[in-house]
Formats: sequence, C-alpha cells, structure tokens
Amino acid sequence: MPNQRRTFTAEFKKQMVLLYENGKSRADLVEEYGLTGSALDRWIKQGQTTGSFSEKDNRSPEENELLTLRKEVQRLKMENDILKQA
Repeated sequence: MPNQRRTFTAEFKKQMVLLYENGKSRADLVEEYGLTGSALDRWIKQGQTTGSFSEKDNRSPEENELLTLRKEVQRLKMENDILKQA
C-alpha cells in the first residue's frame, strides 16, 4: 500500500513551532507526532520568517517572478499554437 500524503492545519503547524520554541526537542516532536524532520524544519523556518504556513506567502520575489514568467510562456505557446492552426 503506497504512502498517502498527510495534510496538517496551520493551527497544528503553529502548535508544533510553539512547542519547539518553548524547548521541546526536534527529535521528540518528530517521534511523538509522526512527522518528518524536513517538514518540521520547514514549518519552523516559515513560522519564524513570515508567520504564515502558506507556500504562496513564503515565496521569494525571484520565485514569484519565475512563476509569472512560466505562466506567460505557457500563454504565448497556446496563442502560437492557435495562430498556427488558423
């Protein structure tokens, strides 16, 4: 049976960050709640930098620009394909 991706609420993530900031060890949190170390590390970083756990809120300006440019390229390809068919 393949592993299914689990989702966590922002409230749960905030609780884990607070526990970590109040002295609970990373290893204890990972073991007790069945988390992955990388997910907990990401939540801690997000909690300390922006306070938001939304990926959209945690993107750098370069990442936002890259996404915008990729969408623009995709739109132009579609327009090009339409013009080729005409």
